[in-house]
Amino acid sequence: MLMLRGYVHSEILADYRIHPEAASDKVPQKILEGGPVVDTRGGRQTGLEVPDHRIVLTFDDGPDPRWTPEVLDVLKKHHVHAVFFITGTMASRYPELVRRMVDEGHEIGLHTFNHPDLSYQSKKRIDWELTQNQLALAGAAGIRTSLFRPPYSSTADALDDASWPVTEYVGTRGYLTVFTTADSEDWQRPGVRQIIRNATPQDGKGAIVLMHDSGGDRHQTVQALDAYLPELQQKGYRFENLTEALHAPSAHTPVTGLDLWKGKAWVFLVAASDDITGVLVVGLAVIGVLVFARFGLMLLLSAIHTRRTRRKGFVWGPDAPVTEPASVLVPAYNEAKCIENTVRSLMRSEHPIEILVIDDGSSDGTARIVEDLRLPGVRVVRQLNAGKPAALNRGIANARHDLIVMMDGDTVFEPSTVRELVQPFADPKVGAVAGNAKVGNKDTLIGAWQHIEYVMGFNLDRRMYDVLRCMPTIPGAVGAFRRSALDRVGGMSDDTLAEDTDITMAIHRDGWHVVYAEKARAWTEAPESVQQLWSQRYRWCYGTMQAIWKHRRALVEGGASGRFGRVGLPLVSLFMVVAPLLAPLIDLFLVYGLLFGPTGETVAAWFGVLLVQAGCAAYAFALDKERLAPLISLPLQQMLYRQLMYIVLLQSWITALTGGRLRWQKLRRKGQVAAPPGAPAASLDGGTAL
Repeated sequence: MLMLRGYVHSEILADYRIHPEAASDKVPQKILEGGPVVDTRGGRQTGLEVPDHRIVLTFDDGPDPRWTPEVLDVLKKHHVHAVFFITGTMASRYPELVRRMVDEGHEIGLHTFNHPDLSYQSKKRIDWELTQNQLALAGAAGIRTSLFRPPYSSTADALDDASWPVTEYVGTRGYLTVFTTADSEDWQRPGVRQIIRNATPQDGKGAIVLMHDSGGDRHQTVQALDAYLPELQQKGYRFENLTEALHAPSAHTPVTGLDLWKGKAWVFLVAASDDITGVLVVGLAVIGVLVFARFGLMLLLSAIHTRRTRRKGFVWGPDAPVTEPASVLVPAYNEAKCIENTVRSLMRSEHPIEILVIDDGSSDGTARIVEDLRLPGVRVVRQLNAGKPAALNRGIANARHDLIVMMDGDTVFEPSTVRELVQPFADPKVGAVAGNAKVGNKDTLIGAWQHIEYVMGFNLDRRMYDVLRCMPTIPGAVGAFRRSALDRVGGMSDDTLAEDTDITMAIHRDGWHVVYAEKARAWTEAPESVQQLWSQRYRWCYGTMQAIWKHRRALVEGGASGRFGRVGLPLVSLFMVVAPLLAPLIDLFLVYGLLFGPTGETVAAWFGVLLVQAGCAAYAFALDKERLAPLISLPLQQMLYRQLMYIVLLQSWITALTGGRLRWQKLRRKGQVAAPPGAPAASLDGGTAL
């Protein structure tokens, strides 16, 4: 639709060159000295004159939605007919005006599709201009015409060796070429009286008068026309259509059958392209507001969160510090390549913990690997494969402590992670804590892109949502829960594919606070192939939609649940579902602007958005004390990685709207995250591994 719009708005295949004057050696003298209507049909070379006291009033370049109706009103007022030489682009966009011209008795002529100087064009291009112009006319009024006026033409004696071949060729296609004898020069806006003087024939001679009903401000044309018509009628002039003045057969012939339907289809599609483009522009405005609103909120509220949590003497609550032990649950399904690194990282914890590895029916010996380590405080719970939520519920049932930490089987913790993760429970109102998940395998391009996404898109978001008290997700890689909060909401649910988002929303609705502990860092292995990344994000997107729909009643609930419903759900829906769905419009209009213009402004706007994103990303990296080097790949991420995420979200929307249901998907891990950056992996006895 955008391509079609560019096509009919003269922004594609447009040629604005105008041929300079040339010699006229090849133009027959009888044409140069003949009348303004040149007939080269059937091998003829004739110039036809308009009879004395006859004026054929012609208008070029329309129809125009502003000025053509006013011109038609003046003509109707004075009972005058005229000839309108229409362009295909304007006729396609305003077919109702063409229909009105025909209905009110005016004649229509062709003025090409998008107004190029045909002296520069090939015969194939000339054919295309005429055919497309006729197509628009057929769709608008159901007729064809045999009248033609070349763009940038004037009188017949101005024909030269560049324009004459065009006139000859157009004649072989069955057209009369109509030039002028009096040019009102209204396009220069010389004043009403000057327009009238320019358009008045001398000594009662007949004339073809040129005016314009489009191409700029035509208020002088309308005013001059209203005075010009009665003045010349009083002088004995009659205003007639061209074929009336020449006593020739009508220039119009009806179009029927397939050609008529092709024309109607064309006009319908052009109208649809304008309507759809209007909707897309509104969507672009919406996404622009959402993008900058999100950036503004993230920067402002992240600064508030950082200042609040990093101030001297800050403690999470009256019971700080929290020293009671915690149970760490590690759900594992075929994690043989990762599980040892995960357990070893937990053994170096600075906080007292017990470790429960819940083997969810693994077939690769995951449970046996953990058992063979024979590490103190580590228990293995086996169950038949039932999915991650069931594995976590099994772990909760077997946990000995009231503070429950959950992590993924491919994740490693820093020694301080559990300690930092449980400190917010010093506030008895806190029911769950989100940790700081980071990409451990960020050396590849896809890993670097996900690293940017985690640091900027996830952790800045979590700071923002923490301040607003509507955190939507406790990441599965690093999160902590109060057992009583889990018990009150019924534990982990398999109603959605985003069990972490589901449980977080449920805890909000139960009245608990959910906070973000930025120092509780966990290093996870991000997908390294496009296929694996697709599977993961598809599950996340679809699961988030499921969770939003499941907890939609929070919108009308009161109390703390109502706060999450009034603030959290709308923000999550806007920023995580609606905004990404509309975000491709930014890139779509980038391509449109590059093709059709204004190119400079389009590129500047796109890079402006990129600069704002880079600023937010740099701020997020500074907060997390990350090196800025990965941000070099940010422009490429915006051009490639983001497109993949768009398609994933679109597929999720389709799945949701069609009622499809995904199964929980297992990603293939390589075990590349052995220890946090700068920290050695733990050996069997807690020392340094080889």
